Amino acid sequence: MAQLRSVLTHLRGVVQGARQTVTAVGSYFPARGFALLLASCIASGVTAWAQAIPPAPVAANALTLQQVIELARTKNPNLLAAQQNLLSVRAQEIQAGVRTNPNLTGVGTDVTNSASNPASPYNYGVQVSRLFERGEKRRWRLDTARSTTDQTRDQYVLQEQQTIFAVKQAFTSMLLAKAAVKLAQDNLRDFRRQLDINKARYDAGDIGKLDYERLDLQMAQFETDESSAEASLSQTSYQLQTLIGSDHPNNSFDIAGDIVPPGVTSTLTDLEQRALAARPDYKAAQAAIRVADAEVKLAYANGTTDPTLEGEYDRVGTYNSAGFNISIPLRIFDRNQGNKETSKYVAQASRFSEIAARNQVYSDVDQAWVGYTTSKVLADRYNGHYLDEAKDVLSIAEFAYQHGGLGLIDYLNALQDDRTTTLNALNAYAQTWMAIHQLSFATATEVIP
Repeated sequence: MAQLRSVLTHLRGVVQGARQTVTAVGSYFPARGFALLLASCIASGVTAWAQAIPPAPVAANALTLQQVIELARTKNPNLLAAQQNLLSVRAQEIQAGVRTNPNLTGVGTDVTNSASNPASPYNYGVQVSRLFERGEKRRWRLDTARSTTDQTRDQYVLQEQQTIFAVKQAFTSMLLAKAAVKLAQDNLRDFRRQLDINKARYDAGDIGKLDYERLDLQMAQFETDESSAEASLSQTSYQLQTLIGSDHPNNSFDIAGDIVPPGVTSTLTDLEQRALAARPDYKAAQAAIRVADAEVKLAYANGTTDPTLEGEYDRVGTYNSAGFNISIPLRIFDRNQGNKETSKYVAQASRFSEIAARNQVYSDVDQAWVGYTTSKVLADRYNGHYLDEAKDVLSIAEFAYQHGGLGLIDYLNALQDDRTTTLNALNAYAQTWMAIHQLSFATATEVIP
C-alpha cells in the first residue's frame, strides 16, 4: 500500500512538469500530446478520487431522521387507528365501574270501579328494587379493565416502534439510494470524460479500434447503474413518504443524513437490561398476568350470591300499606365452577407466556448485537482500507494503461473492481445502519443518541 502511494506521488510530480510542455509536444507529436494530456487529467483527478464516497446533494427542505420519525408518529394512519382503539379500550373502564341500576315498577287495578264499591276497591302500588353485588365484583371488573388498558397500551407502543423501525429502514434505504445515484453519476461523468480522451486517441491512431470499442461498451454499464440507482431512489422515497402519512408521493421530497454509521458505545449487558425495562411486548406479557389474575378473582366473585332488595308502597281504596321483599338466588348447582377453573389455567398460561417473552427479549438483543458487530467490522474495513486501495489501484491502472504499461483487460478489471468495491462499501454502511436500527428496536431504546 505504501509503495503504491509512493509511485502515485511520483507520477503526480512527473505529470505536473509535463503539463507545461503539452501544447508544444502536442503540435509536433499528436499521440504523445494526447497521452500527456490524459496523464495530466488523471493526476489532477487523484484528489477527487481520494474522496471515496462523495456526499449526495441535499435540498433546502430536506428532513432529518428525527423529523421523519415525528411525522410518522403524528400522521401515520395505522398509528392513528391504533390510538383510537386504545381510547376505546380505555373507555371500557367507565363501563366496568358502573353499579347496577334500580328498578321502578308501578301497578294499578280496578281503577275504573267506584270507590264506594267495597267488593272491588281501586288498588295502586309502587315498587322499587335493586340488586346488590357481593364478592367485590365491581372492584375486580375495574381491575380487569385497567389491566386490559395497560396491555393494549403496551401493544400500541409495540406497533408504534414497529412503524418507527420501518421508517428507519426506509430512511436508510433512501439514503443509500441517494449515495448510489451520486456515485453512478460521478462514475458516468468521469468515464465519459475518459472515453472522450480515448476517442481522440483512437482518431489519432494511438489506440486500436478493438480497444476503443471495448471501452465504449463499458459506457452501457455505467448508464445502467445510473438508471437503476435513480429508479431505486424514487421507490424508496415513495415508501418512506407512505410511512409518514403522505397522501400522494412527491418527487421533491428529500432527506439528509450521514451514510457512514457511528459506533455503539453500550455493552451487550447494558442493552439487555435496557430491553427488559423498556420492551413493550414484555410489558404486555406482564400486563397479561395482571389481567388473568383479575379474571380469576372476578370468576370467584361471580360465583357468590347477589341478593335483590325491594321496597313497596300500596294503596287499596282508602288504606295505605308498605312492605319489602328480599330475593336471594340459591346457587346449589351453578356456582360458576367452569369459569373459575378456566380462569386459573389462563392465569398459569400467562405466566409461561411472560417467561417466553423474557427469553425472546434476550434472544432478540443478542441476535441484533451479533448482526451489528459483524456488519460494523466489515464497514470499518471498507472505510479504513479497501476504498482507498481500490482508488489507488484504479488511478495507477489508468496511468499505466494510457502509457502502454498495462493491458486493456487489466484496466477494465481495475475499473470493475473499483465500482464493485465502492458499491459494496455503501451496502456495508447501509447494513450497519440497519443493524443499529434493529438493535434499537430490540431494546426499545435509541442506541445512538
